[in-house]
Amino acid sequence: QVQLVESGGGLVQAGGSLRLSCVASGSIFRLNTMAWYRQAPGKQRSLVARIDSGGSTMYVGSMKGRFIISRDNAKNTVYLQMNSLKPEDTAVYFCNSEPPRLAYWGQGTQVTVSS
Repeated sequence: QVQLVESGGGLVQAGGSLRLSCVASGSIFRLNTMAWYRQAPGKQRSLVARIDSGGSTMYVGSMKGRFIISRDNAKNTVYLQMNSLKPEDTAVYFCNSEPPRLAYWGQGTQVTVSS
């Protein structure tokens, strides 16, 4: 059974930075491509960035150039470095495979960016 536990969220002022972590139990990395998603209040959950087993990355929209996704397979951990944060980045952030597996959604970590 796979479990994903996100951490690192918090309250930050606009322009600030946060680093999110996602630790996986079980054989998560056999899923190869991992991703970060986010869900803002009243909106659907959406893809933020993904990283495949070879380290190739992809970012969605305005996250490109501000966010950096990385992974440490030895630690079963995926990271999301978020820089130049904006109020519109406020959301609950989740990690999962890409495409996501329903059974793998965790509780997420709240990121709140104040203006």
